[in-house]
Amino acid sequence: MLQLLLFGALSVGGYFLLHMTVLKLPRCKSAAKLHGKTAVVTGANTGIGKTTAMDLARRGAKVILACRDRRRAEAAVQEIIQETGNQQVIFMQLDLASLQSVRSFADNFLKSESRLDLLINNAGLMTSGQTEDGFGMIFGVNHLGHFLLTVLLLDRLKASGPSRVVNVSSKAYKSGKVDFNCLTTHKALALGTNSIQLLERYCHSKLCNILFTYELAKRLQGSDVTCYSLHPGFIKTEIGRYASFWWRLFITPLIFLFAVDADSGAQTSLHCALEPGIEHLSGHYFTQCAPVLSIEPKARDDAAAKKLWELSESFCDL
Repeated sequence: MLQLLLFGALSVGGYFLLHMTVLKLPRCKSAAKLHGKTAVVTGANTGIGKTTAMDLARRGAKVILACRDRRRAEAAVQEIIQETGNQQVIFMQLDLASLQSVRSFADNFLKSESRLDLLINNAGLMTSGQTEDGFGMIFGVNHLGHFLLTVLLLDRLKASGPSRVVNVSSKAYKSGKVDFNCLTTHKALALGTNSIQLLERYCHSKLCNILFTYELAKRLQGSDVTCYSLHPGFIKTEIGRYASFWWRLFITPLIFLFAVDADSGAQTSLHCALEPGIEHLSGHYFTQCAPVLSIEPKARDDAAAKKLWELSESFCDL
């Protein structure tokens, strides 16, 4: 019994030591106040998105929670208002799996808001199925919906400059690729519906996020808008809530042992949104509140980034 208690104590101690040292992520150091500024955060009713929105509201920004689920989003609005005392926290309907919904959101936003200082493209999922427009769900939500949203709001971002676009990607991009033949033929990043195939498609979509940011930065040169992509870390979020039972059985222990909370996961998003003096790093990929200067060549493929942009434009009828 004594040995069992000792083992338990050492295990608990080791767990906390791991999270206080190796797994501890840097925090955003910016003390910026955001009174008079407006931010849009997609997927802001839970996880990293809600934590990001909470921080921006605490700094005084007007924060738009761009979400699909009205009930959960309105609950998040009330929680953020209660926690921060900022009454300028608003829900606006956005379903990234519908290009019409993206257009409606942009129309409503442009009619009601005179400025846009921060666009945080945070929402993401890993599930099978198709969007309303017939695209693979992972491609449609993780890349295409955010692509269209950003393009439709670019003029307002430029008019409000200096302003920033932050795209939440993932280190999973390292296992990703962009199969343009599959995209043009099947409107999806890959085929198949088992958990491994869904994970592969998620990786592909995260590479798309980085290539989109890279190309966007080129197209924004000469403007007062900058953009950044990032890896938030291995975070306890709901992104795998639609995964199969067997996948959740495999991943849950890993999340329990090694994942950190959403507050830690939001720090690099906040750094990219708020840190002064990083404008010259527009288009770069960040992790742990710092730019990654030795990113893999496929994430800096000029031809692939341009082709993805042009194909996305054609998919969105731009």
